[in-house]
Amino acid sequence: MDNYGLALDAVFHALADPTRRAVVQRLGLGDATVSDLAQPFDMALPSFVKHISVLEKSHLITSRKLGRVRTCSLARENLAKAERWFEEQRAQWASRYDNLDTLLATLKRDENEA
Repeated sequence: MDNYGLALDAVFHALADPTRRAVVQRLGLGDATVSDLAQPFDMALPSFVKHISVLEKSHLITSRKLGRVRTCSLARENLAKAERWFEEQRAQWASRYDNLDTLLATLKRDENEA
């Protein structure tokens, strides 16, 4: 499997969890500390940090530590790769539907001529 596929696998794995999707959505608004990101969730901080780790490994987020505070940022490149993949799929299916429409129109025209 190519690097593009491996990166997508990691992104889709990370986004398969609603907690991680919520974190990505929140970081779309701007940087936030791990404590701030964890606040809305009913789980212990060590459990939440595992979600942060999955997001970092998928390269959807980055974090930096200043003293005792870890701040996270959205890393948009892998998210953009997933978006491009969806766009490729959409274009492929649109083309298939166009071909089907053309075939159906041809069959209908042939039927009317017979």
